[in-house]
Amino acid sequence: MRLQGKKVAALVGPGFEDLEFWVPVMCLRAEGATVVPVGPASGETYTGKHCLEARSEISAELASPRDFDAVIVPGGWAPDKLRRYESIKKFVREMYESGKIVGMICHAGLVGISAGIVKGHRATGSLGIKDDLENAGATWVDEPAFRDGNLVWGRVVADIPAYCRELVEAIRESG
Repeated sequence: MRLQGKKVAALVGPGFEDLEFWVPVMCLRAEGATVVPVGPASGETYTGKHCLEARSEISAELASPRDFDAVIVPGGWAPDKLRRYESIKKFVREMYESGKIVGMICHAGLVGISAGIVKGHRATGSLGIKDDLENAGATWVDEPAFRDGNLVWGRVVADIPAYCRELVEAIRESG
């Protein structure tokens, strides 16, 4: 229970990648963290790419970075939709600027790009967003998972175990 007392926001939206949402959520909960699904709207149920569901407990507009130690963003189709909400971008940007851990896997880097937090960082994700990350000023790294400052990156579904290990350590080490 290395994350006892830690609170993590897990972003959720339409078309989230089921495993990239649920596996890290379960991993962090198993380590003792309280994980709160956060979406564009409070109490909304979203369906993942593979038909699993997740219900947001609070909207990004009402979520306060002061109340969380970290935020995780799954991939799938959700990042392209989530990045369209100013409240989502603002929440992620404020978490980053507060030095809180921001975890992104696969296509989640699209949210980081729109939040303006990837420039000058090493980054990874689905090969489909490599150009987007580089155009936003990040340096592409083809590795399963790693940490760069308070950003934790995971490449794709197959890399979820390495991503979860990096998340747990980063959150554990954070203040």
